Amino acid sequence: MKLSVNQARKKLPELVRQVRKDPGAAVQITVRNEIVAELRAPLPEPEPGAAAKKLVELMRKLPKHRGRKTDVSAHVKEHLYGSDAKSR
Repeated sequence: MKLSVNQARKKLPELVRQVRKDPGAAVQITVRNEIVAELRAPLPEPEPGAAAKKLVELMRKLPKHRGRKTDVSAHVKEHLYGSDAKSR
């Protein structure tokens, strides 16, 4: 639904009730037929720690052994430029 600023100002309590009843509804507020704002229900917030739980789940799915460990920092040039980099 599109409304001008003046219309939205007059109907604000009604618009808030409408958005509260139907969280999917959105009211676009216009100035000279250009949309400048939108009134809608807030998105539900995730429960605290949800991101950390997802990361732990993903880590558990990873393989335990991923091959030989390599000390990359000791051989930076070799890793970046190949085995010929030792002589540079």
